[in-house]
Order: sequence, then structure tokens, then C-alpha cells
Amino acid sequence: MTQRVDLATVMDRMAIDDLVTGYAVAVDDSDWAAYRALFTHDGRADYSGSGGTEGPVAEVADWLAETMRLFPVRQHLIVNRRVTLHGGYPGDSADVRADYVNPMRFESGEDFVCGGRYSFAAVRTDAGWRLRSVVVREKWRRS
Repeated sequence: MTQRVDLATVMDRMAIDDLVTGYAVAVDDSDWAAYRALFTHDGRADYSGSGGTEGPVAEVADWLAETMRLFPVRQHLIVNRRVTLHGGYPGDSADVRADYVNPMRFESGEDFVCGGRYSFAAVRTDAGWRLRSVVVREKWRRS
């Protein structure tokens, strides 16, 4: 690879990492406009692997807004991010596999913690990298 290709790859990886971080911050901060803006116009989210819903991002964002009211305190920790770029140079799509731990607190003060794996599909758009989909697979929970 040339230095130009290496630099472009690093820049893409950083932008995709920022996208995944933006996802966690939007959910934790209840910023549903920012959440929607992270996705393509045809983006989808699938939370069925954690007992939730699946569908177009606008519908899922509404569901999240209602559901997350149960947890006034929450914090996503997204780790072990593995990014795979597709489409040559520059890559036009990417898959991201990342593990998460998600401590939350009910209004009653009771803690709830879950963990699992996200699968993100991202695409390069004119506005930068956006999520085409996110799939959540919960592996464990404790309350």
C-alpha cells in the first residue's frame, strides 16, 4: 500500500469509530435527532436480540425514546471494535463488530446491566459515513 492509501484507510477507520461513538452518545443522552442523523435514509435497527423491536430507524428511535425513559441513567461502553472496510480504495462500505457493556439505573435506583455484541453496517455517503444498520445481540444481563 502507498502512504496515501494507508492514510485514507486510517481516516476512514477514525470516521467510522466516531460514528459508533456517536451512536452510544446519542442513545445515552436521549438525543433522538442525532440518533436518526447517524443513519442512511433507509437505515434499520434491530434490537430483537435483546428483547426489543426491529424496523426503520425512525420507528425504532421512537420506540427507544419511550423505552429509555425507564432508565434515566445509562452509559454504553462499546469496546473491541473490529472494522472491516469493503470496496477497495477508498472503501465505500464497512462492517463493524463491537462488544458492549451497558450499565443502566431504573428510576427506583435499582441497577440493570447487560452486555453483548453490536453488528454495524456503515456506508460512505456524500455527508460522510452513515449507518445502514445496527443489530444488537445481547449475551447476558444482570439486575
